Amino acid sequence: MKSARRPAGRYREFTPLSLPDRTWPDKHIVAAPRWLSTDLRDGNQSLSRPMSPARKLAMFELLVGMGYKEIEVGFPVASKDDHDFVRLLIEQDLIPDDVCISVLVPARDELLRRTVDSLRGAPRATVHVYNATAPMFRQLVFGITRAECKDLAVQGTRLMMKYAERTLADCDLRYQYSPELFNETEPDFSLEVCEAVMDTWEPGPEREMILNFPTTVERSLPHVFADQIEWLDRNLSRREHVCLSIHPHNDRGTGVASAELAVLAGAERVEGCLFGNGERAGNVCLVTLGMNLLTHGVDPAIDFSDINAIRDTVEHCNQMAVHPRHPYGGDLVYTAFSGSHQDAIKKGFDALEREAAEAGAEPADLPWRVPYLPLDPADVGRGYEAVVRINSQSGKGGVAYVMDAHHGVDLPREMRREFADLIQAYADAEGGEISPDRIAEIFRTEYENAFEIVDH
Repeated sequence: MKSARRPAGRYREFTPLSLPDRTWPDKHIVAAPRWLSTDLRDGNQSLSRPMSPARKLAMFELLVGMGYKEIEVGFPVASKDDHDFVRLLIEQDLIPDDVCISVLVPARDELLRRTVDSLRGAPRATVHVYNATAPMFRQLVFGITRAECKDLAVQGTRLMMKYAERTLADCDLRYQYSPELFNETEPDFSLEVCEAVMDTWEPGPEREMILNFPTTVERSLPHVFADQIEWLDRNLSRREHVCLSIHPHNDRGTGVASAELAVLAGAERVEGCLFGNGERAGNVCLVTLGMNLLTHGVDPAIDFSDINAIRDTVEHCNQMAVHPRHPYGGDLVYTAFSGSHQDAIKKGFDALEREAAEAGAEPADLPWRVPYLPLDPADVGRGYEAVVRINSQSGKGGVAYVMDAHHGVDLPREMRREFADLIQAYADAEGGEISPDRIAEIFRTEYENAFEIVDH
């Protein structure tokens, strides 16, 4: 076997912004941010087989039904399908009164004109203009100076306004600008570009502007991104008329952490995808972010009450499976195989039942307090049948739970260890998982003639 290459010397640590007086670590998230789903744009463009019109419509209807009020519906100049879907939503009057659609376009003249035209007749819409501002892109991709880069952003804003004045006079038009690769851009230059764009759009009362800051490719520890956002929150002018938005990606696997820390640091709006779909390692997962809020007692303002149906629709639309260990939505995330885990879960359920009986209440009305389960599976439409599953790693608590929950048999305490040992022997011999029906069958086989009912 050849010795492995060790290329670490080719890479450099990300140089963070210095913010020694940061205040975000002492803050708490007490309300949900504004959400924007980009499943139909960023998520769709990352698929090997982009969504058909029917799948796009199914995704749009899912997002609306869950309660998302801002939905990026496409990149109209990227493909005929994207353009036609925007027109379908508008012409068939499929956009609810409380939903604002959004479209993305680079800061280029002809593309801006065609994008604005695609929104003709829309009641409400956000035009999202972007250009790359990071030094690597200025130097290697476009060969432009900082001044030329800023001018692209300003000219893009002016052109959008010019075309919108002609085409979207009756539209409740909103404007969003993103310095793409913000997290790799010099902070002072990001601020300079955004201020120039604001000077053009002139945000004020009843004229909000969204400034969106993407970690286009995640390169730093999540607290570094939070420092960047707090610095902007302090230094942006006209702050009361600006919605500070973020668009985290997950290249380092810390997209959720980056988003949560950025919200502590002043971000008011988060863009992402259901179950984290998107380019490369994906966008930040809106399901995880929303459910994290819920389990801290904060209403995410999104309906996750049927997580299986949400996942089924996302899998159908993206034609990609959600990982069984994906937080909150995966098949196995509410399941325990380990004996010690199962025992603790059973004791937690038993305690909840006792407390409910003593209080004359339903268990669902009491504070959730069950070991190893961060939330009640029933709150996201899951049953309890898969909470405990039995294999060779399981113990007496798990086997007792299955007998009680599935078959209504509360095993005597002295019997639980004996029967669990029997089940473990069967699991070792048969391999794999032992189903609840198989456990009942083993119980009948082993104890059929061992008991006599004397009273009931």
